[in-house]
Amino acid sequence: MDVLRLTLRQLQIFVAVARHGSTTAASAEIALSQSATSSAVNELERLLSLQLFDRAGKRLLLNENGRALLPRALALLDAAIGVENFAREGSDQMQSLRIGASTTIGNYLLPSLLGKFLGDGHRRETTDWKSTVAIGNTAAICESVAAFELDVGLIEGPCHETALQVTPWVHDELLIVAAPASVFAGPACKDQPPVTLAKLRETMWLLRESGSGTREATDQALLPHLRAYRRSIELGSSEAIMRAAAEGLGVACLSRWVVEDFIAAGRLCAVRSTLPTMMRQCHVVTHRDKQMTPVLRQFMAQLLPDVTGEET
Repeated sequence: MDVLRLTLRQLQIFVAVARHGSTTAASAEIALSQSATSSAVNELERLLSLQLFDRAGKRLLLNENGRALLPRALALLDAAIGVENFAREGSDQMQSLRIGASTTIGNYLLPSLLGKFLGDGHRRETTDWKSTVAIGNTAAICESVAAFELDVGLIEGPCHETALQVTPWVHDELLIVAAPASVFAGPACKDQPPVTLAKLRETMWLLRESGSGTREATDQALLPHLRAYRRSIELGSSEAIMRAAAEGLGVACLSRWVVEDFIAAGRLCAVRSTLPTMMRQCHVVTHRDKQMTPVLRQFMAQLLPDVTGEET
């Protein structure tokens, strides 16, 4: 058997320096002095016979070797954390799960998914269940899964992280909505002719921020027809957009999951238009090198009962 020369601590220091771009900033994260952090980086490069960083003054920038090493180091550290959890908590480590969800899924679907997952008697009786849920835009969730900070991500928009396995999940319908009193909906939300593209081009659009799955899906669905949003307001959440639309500030294109309660309550109307039906594909993302724990396999089986893990 080959004798290992590298240590997990060296890889942890390497990852911290890669994240912060300097030994000074990294040292605070890993509880080492700056000089010890710098020495650890130099020793790692010596052991590997590879330069991992380009030096630019006090900045350390990953070079091609460092970029190639980073995902391997992250995978090893993630696996080591799993071993430590197993040793510390025994079988209870199987009840630990870190889930990420893009905003719409996190706010409107994930609570019921977790309720179903935790609803059987076995998990109710588990005394040491540990779970964290991170909610953010699609890009942020994918970035966290790629960095092994999350075990699994549920996203609404396309994934651009090549380290992730992306599996189709559920479909979501996008609806154009407006206040009942607007010229697009009419007072009774019915009996209105379809709104023309010309009118849609001139209206005020209420939009999510760039990087969100909803914004990317909205752009893909609308811009081929509208060409541009001539007037728009960007807001940081679908909830804020929905309420702004209900106040008559403009029209919005949002998930049916988001707006169905407001439509049922008469606070919003689905706008008829000449546009085709708009659907978006949601996905489940995991890291290709992720070591699956039993609880993660169980959660994935609930999400994807008919999927065996094919890549898209």
